[in-house]
Amino acid sequence: MRTVLTREMDGRRVLGPIWSGWRRGLAVSTAPEDAGFGIEARHHRQPRGSRLRSGPLGDQLFPGLLPKNLSREELVDALRAAVVDRKGPLVTLNKPQGLPVTGKSGELTLLSVLPELSQSLGLGEQELQVVRASGKESSGLVLLSSCPQTASRLQKFFTHSQRAQRPTATYCAVTNGIPTASEGKIQAALKLEHIDGVNLTVPVKAPSRKDILHGVKKTLSHFRVVATGSGCALVQLQPLTVFSSQLQVHMVLQLCPVLGDHTYSARVGTVLGQRFLLPAESTKPQRQVLDEALLRRLHLTPSQAAQLPLHLHLHRLLLPGTRARDTPIELLAPLPPYFSRTLQCLGLRLQ
Repeated sequence: MRTVLTREMDGRRVLGPIWSGWRRGLAVSTAPEDAGFGIEARHHRQPRGSRLRSGPLGDQLFPGLLPKNLSREELVDALRAAVVDRKGPLVTLNKPQGLPVTGKSGELTLLSVLPELSQSLGLGEQELQVVRASGKESSGLVLLSSCPQTASRLQKFFTHSQRAQRPTATYCAVTNGIPTASEGKIQAALKLEHIDGVNLTVPVKAPSRKDILHGVKKTLSHFRVVATGSGCALVQLQPLTVFSSQLQVHMVLQLCPVLGDHTYSARVGTVLGQRFLLPAESTKPQRQVLDEALLRRLHLTPSQAAQLPLHLHLHRLLLPGTRARDTPIELLAPLPPYFSRTLQCLGLRLQ
């Protein structure tokens, strides 16, 4: 891997185009393959009833989201249907967008129903535990293990890979805007700040040693633009660090917020067609505003766009082989139907 500094903007560095560690075989064409939850990841078929029909919107505005007010039993059934792979003690899910992994006591989360899910999958007393998971607002892979020793080994592998700056997770994102560089790195110091009753991630320019000791973290992500169309981009993201909302904030720093980001996209302002960053500390979260041309391409009204789910999907995860020299094991999760629909509207394809 070679690194070439291309520019420095607002306290963060962007390098590229240099990263050579991407999985090859990605292509752009005019329409996406069908994809859905609860199927084997390498076969992009939609479950019955989720295929787009009757015009651009199909039967649902954003197909593939979990219904609201699910019971525990219904959530367990949905998660059981979302299993994409089982090998030994490992169970891999394709998590729907909006489902939190953890939460407050009494809240319906993935963690809260793991005992019932373990029973539903016939694991008996071997209760599943979370090894790796996409966040609440993102969709995609969740790796579970019924063996504590296997879970510990995998967590050590992820920690070691992170320290060695070897990416193990690849996300797909649709961005509102096209990054200037087609490939590179984003580095930014981030911190959590309590603003108007909400914990938000904000960038920190030139952090001091004292800042680092008080919760500021230097973060790093690789990115690669796979395709562009209608002022948007299909981007692959590989985080090398872990921080709350890291990928969303990194794309905002690129002036290209993730489609459906109703928390951080307001930090990008526009004057006479030129984008710029607004102060993070004083910019309150608000519903993402899309221009009329993009709304037409997506076949959405402004009120419908205000409900647009975050288009950030944990698509690929690498696991260690059985032996040290073995080729890494690749887990894949198909895109949610609403994500595929967006690609279709924008004339793009992830293959």
